[in-house]
Amino acid sequence: MVGLVTRTTGSWYKVLPTDNGNTPTAQDWETAMVDCRLRGNYRLRGNKQTNPVAVGDYVDYELQDDGSGVISMVHDRRNYIVRKATKLSKQTHVIASNIDRLCIVATLGFPRTSTGFIDRLLVTAEAYHIPACIVMNKVDLYDETLWEIHNELKAIYEKAGYEVYAVSAHKGDGIDELRALIAGQTVLFSGHSGVGKSALMNAISPGLDLRVGDVSEWSMKGKHTTTFAEMFALPLADGRCSRLIDSPGIKEFGMVDFKPEELSHFFPEMRRVLHDCHFANCTHRHEPHCAVKDAVDSGEISAERYNNYLGIYEQIEGGNVTR
Repeated sequence: MVGLVTRTTGSWYKVLPTDNGNTPTAQDWETAMVDCRLRGNYRLRGNKQTNPVAVGDYVDYELQDDGSGVISMVHDRRNYIVRKATKLSKQTHVIASNIDRLCIVATLGFPRTSTGFIDRLLVTAEAYHIPACIVMNKVDLYDETLWEIHNELKAIYEKAGYEVYAVSAHKGDGIDELRALIAGQTVLFSGHSGVGKSALMNAISPGLDLRVGDVSEWSMKGKHTTTFAEMFALPLADGRCSRLIDSPGIKEFGMVDFKPEELSHFFPEMRRVLHDCHFANCTHRHEPHCAVKDAVDSGEISAERYNNYLGIYEQIEGGNVTR
Protein backbone atom coordinates (compact mmCIF):
# COMPACT_ATOMS: atom_id res chain seq x y z
CA MET A 1 0.00 0.00 0.00
CA VAL A 2 1.05 3.61 -0.62
CA GLY A 3 0.58 6.44 1.84
CA LEU A 4 1.55 10.02 2.69
CA VAL A 5 3.49 10.63 5.93
CA THR A 6 1.72 13.35 7.91
CA ARG A 7 3.45 13.08 11.28
CA THR A 8 6.79 11.84 12.62
CA THR A 9 7.45 11.26 16.32
CA GLY A 10 10.69 9.30 16.24
CA SER A 11 9.88 5.63 15.89
CA TRP A 12 6.24 5.95 14.80
CA TYR A 13 4.68 7.68 11.80
CA LYS A 14 1.15 8.72 10.88
CA VAL A 15 0.46 7.64 7.28
CA LEU A 16 -2.53 8.65 5.17
CA PRO A 17 -3.45 5.97 2.59
CA THR A 18 -3.31 7.29 -1.00
CA ASP A 19 -3.65 4.06 -2.98
CA ASN A 20 -6.73 5.24 -4.83
CA GLY A 21 -4.76 8.09 -6.39
CA ASN A 22 -7.22 10.73 -5.18
CA THR A 23 -6.11 13.95 -3.56
CA PRO A 24 -6.62 13.50 0.21
CA THR A 25 -9.48 15.46 1.72
CA ALA A 26 -9.57 17.09 5.14
CA GLN A 27 -11.89 14.33 6.38
CA ASP A 28 -9.23 11.71 5.58
CA TRP A 29 -6.97 13.24 8.23
CA GLU A 30 -9.45 12.24 10.92
CA THR A 31 -10.60 8.83 9.74
CA ALA A 32 -8.03 7.04 7.59
CA MET A 33 -4.64 7.43 9.33
CA VAL A 34 -2.50 4.36 9.91
CA ASP A 35 0.13 4.22 12.67
CA CYS A 36 3.31 2.88 11.05
CA ARG A 37 6.83 2.02 12.11
CA LEU A 38 9.92 1.63 9.95
CA ARG A 39 11.15 -1.79 8.91
CA GLY A 40 14.07 -2.65 11.17
CA ASN A 41 16.85 -2.84 8.58
CA TYR A 42 15.89 0.37 6.74
CA ARG A 43 18.07 2.61 8.92
CA LEU A 44 21.13 0.48 8.13
CA ARG A 45 21.21 1.19 4.39
CA GLY A 46 23.95 3.82 4.48
CA ASN A 47 21.48 6.59 5.27
CA LYS A 48 23.18 9.66 6.77
CA GLN A 49 19.90 11.29 7.73
CA THR A 50 18.70 11.30 11.31
CA ASN A 51 15.18 10.82 9.97
CA PRO A 52 15.01 8.48 6.96
CA VAL A 53 11.26 9.18 6.82
CA ALA A 54 10.02 12.79 6.81
CA VAL A 55 6.66 14.52 6.76
CA GLY A 56 5.59 14.84 3.13
CA ASP A 57 7.18 11.54 2.06
CA TYR A 58 5.20 8.97 0.11
CA VAL A 59 5.93 5.48 1.37
CA ASP A 60 5.09 1.85 0.74
CA TYR A 61 3.76 0.09 3.83
CA GLU A 62 2.27 -3.25 4.78
CA LEU A 63 -0.68 -3.62 7.14
CA GLN A 64 -0.19 -5.86 10.19
CA ASP A 65 -2.76 -7.99 12.00
CA ASP A 66 -3.13 -5.37 14.74
CA GLY A 67 -4.02 -2.63 12.22
CA SER A 68 -0.65 -0.88 12.34
CA GLY A 69 1.70 -0.69 9.35
CA VAL A 70 5.36 -1.34 8.55
CA ILE A 71 7.09 1.05 6.13
CA SER A 72 9.22 -0.83 3.62
CA MET A 73 10.21 1.92 1.16
CA VAL A 74 10.34 5.71 0.84
CA HIS A 75 9.53 7.01 -2.64
CA ASP A 76 11.89 9.42 -4.40
CA ARG A 77 11.37 12.97 -3.18
CA ARG A 78 10.48 15.76 -5.60
CA ASN A 79 12.25 18.21 -3.28
CA TYR A 80 12.93 18.76 0.41
CA ILE A 81 14.30 21.19 2.97
CA VAL A 82 17.32 19.70 4.72
CA ARG A 83 19.80 20.99 7.29
CA LYS A 84 22.71 19.74 9.34
CA ALA A 85 21.43 17.82 12.34
CA THR A 86 23.73 19.65 14.77
CA LYS A 87 26.52 22.17 14.49
CA LEU A 88 29.29 19.57 14.28
CA SER A 89 27.36 16.54 13.05
CA LYS A 90 27.95 14.92 9.67
CA GLN A 91 24.36 13.77 9.68
CA THR A 92 21.49 15.68 8.14
CA HIS A 93 17.86 16.20 9.07
CA VAL A 94 15.07 16.51 6.50
CA ILE A 95 12.50 18.99 7.81
CA ALA A 96 9.86 18.14 5.19
CA SER A 97 9.60 16.87 1.61
CA ASN A 98 7.51 17.28 -1.55
CA ILE A 99 6.74 20.91 -0.75
CA ASP A 100 4.90 23.37 -3.01
CA ARG A 101 5.94 26.43 -1.00
CA LEU A 102 8.19 27.42 1.90
CA CYS A 103 6.88 30.15 4.20
CA ILE A 104 9.73 31.54 6.28
CA VAL A 105 8.09 32.95 9.39
CA ALA A 106 10.18 35.79 10.83
CA THR A 107 9.88 38.51 13.43
CA LEU A 108 11.78 41.78 13.90
CA GLY A 109 11.62 41.40 17.67
CA PHE A 110 10.12 39.05 20.23
CA PRO A 111 12.46 37.29 19.08
CA ARG A 112 14.55 38.86 16.29
CA THR A 113 15.17 36.93 13.06
CA SER A 114 18.43 37.83 11.29
CA THR A 115 18.66 38.26 7.53
CA GLY A 116 21.50 35.73 7.63
CA PHE A 117 19.09 33.07 8.88
CA ILE A 118 16.46 34.04 6.30
CA ASP A 119 19.01 33.93 3.47
CA ARG A 120 20.24 30.46 4.41
CA LEU A 121 16.70 29.14 4.19
CA LEU A 122 16.10 30.97 0.92
CA VAL A 123 19.30 29.60 -0.62
CA THR A 124 18.30 26.06 0.35
CA ALA A 125 14.83 26.57 -1.14
CA GLU A 126 16.39 27.88 -4.37
CA ALA A 127 18.70 24.86 -4.56
CA TYR A 128 15.75 22.48 -4.40
CA HIS A 129 13.46 24.58 -6.64
CA ILE A 130 10.97 25.36 -3.88
CA PRO A 131 9.10 28.69 -4.21
CA ALA A 132 9.58 30.68 -1.01
CA CYS A 133 8.11 33.74 0.64
CA ILE A 134 8.77 35.62 3.87
CA VAL A 135 5.98 36.03 6.41
CA MET A 136 6.73 38.81 8.90
CA ASN A 137 4.60 38.00 11.95
CA LYS A 138 3.68 40.07 15.03
CA VAL A 139 3.27 43.34 13.14
CA ASP A 140 0.71 44.29 15.82
CA LEU A 141 3.73 44.82 18.14
CA TYR A 142 5.52 47.21 15.77
CA ASP A 143 6.32 50.76 16.72
CA GLU A 144 7.37 53.38 14.18
CA THR A 145 11.00 52.23 14.21
CA LEU A 146 10.11 48.58 13.57
CA TRP A 147 7.81 49.57 10.70
CA GLU A 148 10.74 51.44 9.13
CA ILE A 149 12.97 48.35 9.47
CA HIS A 150 10.15 46.18 8.11
CA ASN A 151 9.76 48.37 5.03
CA GLU A 152 13.52 48.33 4.42
CA LEU A 153 13.62 44.52 4.57
CA LYS A 154 10.51 44.26 2.42
CA ALA A 155 12.20 46.39 -0.25
CA ILE A 156 15.38 44.28 -0.10
CA TYR A 157 13.61 40.97 -0.55
CA GLU A 158 11.04 42.12 -3.07
CA LYS A 159 13.88 43.51 -5.19
CA ALA A 160 15.54 40.09 -4.99
CA GLY A 161 12.30 38.50 -6.22
CA TYR A 162 10.57 37.31 -3.04
CA GLU A 163 7.12 38.16 -1.74
CA VAL A 164 6.99 39.57 1.80
CA TYR A 165 3.79 39.45 3.86
CA ALA A 166 3.00 41.51 6.97
CA VAL A 167 0.74 39.52 9.29
CA SER A 168 -0.45 39.29 12.85
CA ALA A 169 -1.51 35.86 14.01
CA HIS A 170 -2.85 37.53 17.15
CA LYS A 171 -4.95 40.25 15.48
CA GLY A 172 -5.66 38.48 12.18
CA ASP A 173 -3.98 41.08 9.96
CA GLY A 174 -2.98 39.66 6.56
CA ILE A 175 -4.33 36.18 7.29
CA ASP A 176 -6.91 36.14 4.48
CA GLU A 177 -4.25 37.05 1.93
CA LEU A 178 -1.95 34.32 3.21
CA ARG A 179 -4.75 31.75 3.22
CA ALA A 180 -5.50 32.56 -0.42
CA LEU A 181 -1.82 32.33 -1.37
CA ILE A 182 -1.42 28.77 -0.12
CA ALA A 183 -4.79 27.38 -1.21
CA GLY A 184 -4.47 23.79 -2.41
CA GLN A 185 -0.72 23.64 -1.75
CA THR A 186 1.60 21.69 0.55
CA VAL A 187 3.27 24.44 2.57
CA LEU A 188 6.08 24.25 5.11
CA PHE A 189 6.17 26.92 7.82
CA SER A 190 9.70 27.25 9.19
CA GLY A 191 11.60 29.68 11.41
CA HIS A 192 13.00 30.29 14.87
CA SER A 193 11.17 29.19 18.00
CA GLY A 194 8.86 31.93 19.22
CA VAL A 195 8.11 33.57 15.86
CA GLY A 196 4.56 32.23 15.99
CA LYS A 197 4.44 29.41 13.43
CA SER A 198 1.81 27.42 15.33
CA ALA A 199 -0.19 30.56 16.17
CA LEU A 200 -0.09 31.55 12.51
CA MET A 201 -1.41 28.15 11.45
CA ASN A 202 -4.16 28.43 14.07
CA ALA A 203 -5.13 31.78 12.54
CA ILE A 204 -5.17 30.34 9.02
CA SER A 205 -7.16 27.29 10.13
CA PRO A 206 -8.85 28.03 13.50
CA GLY A 207 -9.98 24.45 14.02
CA LEU A 208 -6.39 23.23 14.42
CA ASP A 209 -6.00 24.52 17.99
CA LEU A 210 -2.25 23.93 17.98
CA ARG A 211 -0.35 24.53 21.20
CA VAL A 212 1.50 27.84 21.27
CA GLY A 213 4.14 29.18 23.64
CA ASP A 214 5.57 32.43 24.88
CA VAL A 215 8.89 34.16 24.32
CA SER A 216 11.31 33.99 27.24
CA GLU A 217 11.34 37.42 28.87
CA TRP A 218 14.99 37.29 29.88
CA SER A 219 16.44 36.07 26.58
CA MET A 220 13.78 37.25 24.08
CA LYS A 221 14.18 33.83 22.47
CA GLY A 222 11.36 31.45 21.72
CA LYS A 223 10.53 28.38 23.73
CA HIS A 224 10.02 25.12 21.83
CA THR A 225 6.34 24.16 21.78
CA THR A 226 6.28 22.11 18.56
CA THR A 227 8.50 19.08 19.16
CA PHE A 228 7.93 17.16 15.93
CA ALA A 229 6.86 17.92 12.37
CA GLU A 230 3.23 17.38 11.43
CA MET A 231 1.04 18.04 8.38
CA PHE A 232 -2.49 19.36 8.86
CA ALA A 233 -5.40 19.71 6.44
CA LEU A 234 -7.21 22.97 5.75
CA PRO A 235 -10.48 22.18 3.90
CA LEU A 236 -11.38 24.33 0.90
CA ALA A 237 -14.82 25.11 -0.50
CA ASP A 238 -14.18 23.08 -3.67
CA GLY A 239 -13.50 19.88 -1.70
CA ARG A 240 -9.72 20.09 -1.90
CA CYS A 241 -7.50 20.92 1.04
CA SER A 242 -4.39 22.91 1.74
CA ARG A 243 -1.70 20.93 3.56
CA LEU A 244 0.11 22.91 6.26
CA ILE A 245 3.31 21.57 7.80
CA ASP A 246 4.23 22.80 11.26
CA SER A 247 7.85 22.17 12.25
CA PRO A 248 9.93 22.60 15.41
CA GLY A 249 11.71 25.92 15.77
CA ILE A 250 15.22 26.13 14.36
CA LYS A 251 17.95 27.82 16.37
CA GLU A 252 20.59 27.57 13.64
CA PHE A 253 20.23 26.50 10.03
CA GLY A 254 23.20 24.42 8.86
CA MET A 255 23.27 24.17 5.07
CA VAL A 256 24.10 20.85 3.39
CA ASP A 257 26.01 19.92 0.22
CA PHE A 258 26.76 23.38 -1.15
CA LYS A 259 29.85 24.28 -3.18
CA PRO A 260 31.19 27.83 -2.83
CA GLU A 261 31.46 28.32 -6.57
CA GLU A 262 27.76 27.53 -7.01
CA LEU A 263 26.43 29.71 -4.19
CA SER A 264 25.75 32.85 -6.25
CA HIS A 265 23.39 30.88 -8.52
CA PHE A 266 21.01 30.57 -5.55
CA PHE A 267 20.74 34.36 -5.10
CA PRO A 268 18.23 35.34 -7.83
CA GLU A 269 19.42 38.94 -8.06
CA MET A 270 23.02 37.75 -8.54
CA ARG A 271 21.99 35.09 -11.01
CA ARG A 272 20.59 37.81 -13.27
CA VAL A 273 23.99 39.47 -13.76
CA LEU A 274 26.49 36.59 -13.49
CA HIS A 275 26.99 36.38 -17.26
CA ASP A 276 28.39 39.95 -17.23
CA CYS A 277 31.32 39.09 -14.95
CA HIS A 278 34.70 39.26 -16.73
CA PHE A 279 35.85 35.90 -15.34
CA ALA A 280 33.75 32.76 -15.81
CA ASN A 281 34.86 31.44 -12.40
CA CYS A 282 34.31 34.75 -10.60
CA THR A 283 33.63 34.34 -6.87
CA HIS A 284 32.30 37.93 -6.65
CA ARG A 285 34.61 38.70 -3.77
CA HIS A 286 37.91 40.19 -4.99
CA GLU A 287 37.99 39.80 -8.78
CA PRO A 288 38.10 42.90 -11.02
CA HIS A 289 35.29 43.67 -13.48
CA CYS A 290 32.75 41.77 -11.37
CA ALA A 291 29.16 42.47 -12.38
CA VAL A 292 27.85 41.43 -8.97
CA LYS A 293 30.07 43.88 -7.09
CA ASP A 294 29.16 46.60 -9.60
CA ALA A 295 25.47 45.88 -8.97
CA VAL A 296 26.05 46.17 -5.22
CA ASP A 297 27.81 49.51 -5.70
CA SER A 298 24.92 50.81 -7.83
CA GLY A 299 22.29 49.61 -5.38
CA GLU A 300 20.82 47.07 -7.79
CA ILE A 301 21.83 44.30 -5.35
CA SER A 302 21.34 44.82 -1.62
CA ALA A 303 24.54 45.24 0.39
CA GLU A 304 22.85 43.28 3.20
CA ARG A 305 22.22 40.28 0.95
CA TYR A 306 25.71 40.55 -0.55
CA ASN A 307 27.32 40.56 2.89
CA ASN A 308 25.29 37.48 3.81
CA TYR A 309 26.52 35.86 0.59
CA LEU A 310 30.12 36.55 1.64
CA GLY A 311 29.52 35.11 5.09
CA ILE A 312 27.91 31.94 3.73
CA TYR A 313 30.69 31.57 1.15
CA GLU A 314 33.40 31.73 3.80
CA GLN A 315 31.60 29.27 6.04
CA ILE A 316 31.09 26.81 3.19
CA GLU A 317 34.83 26.99 2.56
CA GLY A 318 35.40 26.29 6.26
CA GLY A 319 32.89 23.43 6.27
CA ASN A 320 30.55 25.03 8.80
CA VAL A 321 27.49 26.81 7.43
CA THR A 322 25.29 27.62 10.41
CA ARG A 323 23.81 30.73 11.90
